[in-house]
Order: sequence, then C-alpha cells, then structure tokens
Amino acid sequence: MRVGISAPFVDTRAADLVWALGHPLIDPLAVRSLRVAGTGVELRVLGASHQVVVASAPGGLVETVACLPGVDGALPATTERPHGTGRYRFDSRVETLGRTELARRVGDLHREVADDPGGLLVAFPGDPLAVTALHLSLDGARDDGGRIHWRTWHVYPQSGELVTTHSTVTPHFGETP
Repeated sequence: MRVGISAPFVDTRAADLVWALGHPLIDPLAVRSLRVAGTGVELRVLGASHQVVVASAPGGLVETVACLPGVDGALPATTERPHGTGRYRFDSRVETLGRTELARRVGDLHREVADDPGGLLVAFPGDPLAVTALHLSLDGARDDGGRIHWRTWHVYPQSGELVTTHSTVTPHFGETP
C-alpha cells in the first residue's frame, strides 16, 4: 500500500532514531492492519518514523523506531530479548549512499513494498526520496514455526542515509523462554 501525505517528516537523520520496546502508541500518519500466523499486526508510519504492534495472547509487543523527544538517538546493531512466551530479535543497519544509489534503492522499495499485500510505503513531501516503508512477511510464517518477520526502511535524502531494520518474533511452544 502506497500512501502520500502532506505532513512533513520529523526525524532528519539516522542518529536521531531511538529503538524502544513497549513505548506508548504515537498517533500515526498511516496504518496497515494485517494478520499473520493467526496474530494481528499493525504497521504504523509516524512523522518521526515507525511503530509495529504485534497483538498476541501472552501479551502484545510494540516496537518503536523514532525520534523521541528528550531521548538521545541510538539504534542497536543487534539485540535479542525474551518476550512473552517467545523471543524478539532486532537488527539495524545504516548506510550512507550517493543520491543516484539512494534513488535506485527507493525505486526498488516502491516496486517491492508498495504493491505487496504486506507492505506500507509513505512518501513525504519535499523530496521524492523521503520515504518510510514497512513490510510484514506474510509467507512462510506457518512453515518456520510461527515466526513473524518484518523489515523497515527509513530514507533521509538530506543526509544520504538509508536505515534498514529487520525484526523477528519467535514463539516458544511449550518451552520455557
């Protein structure tokens, strides 16, 4: 799903981003609600980046990657935590790219994410490369033990940065986490 909005983006560079679990919900600019492996998932684009909400029986999960007022920016390269009756893993990468390569990658996102049933892409005004995209993998959740995977992309054309994240929630059926 591709969404054009009139609100400007708030975050301006990768170093401004903060990763948090369990942060209160922030009013989104765009939302896509989906179900995967019997679980409701909301992909939420914010003016300050994204939240993903995973609703599950043992407790929900809220992943926030955003500019949070009063919180210093920092994205972990990798972190893994127990959550409910399972595990949560988060990976991030920041790349600095020239405008031509950044435009190519944003074009790929438009083709691969915007029209996919598990995708949400928001284009911000002011620069055609200013986008935030989220993609929930709808295939294979049943085949890989009920894992839920999503990826996000945050593009900062003013600094030439592309932030990519990948998150996985893995249930432990009958195991002690």
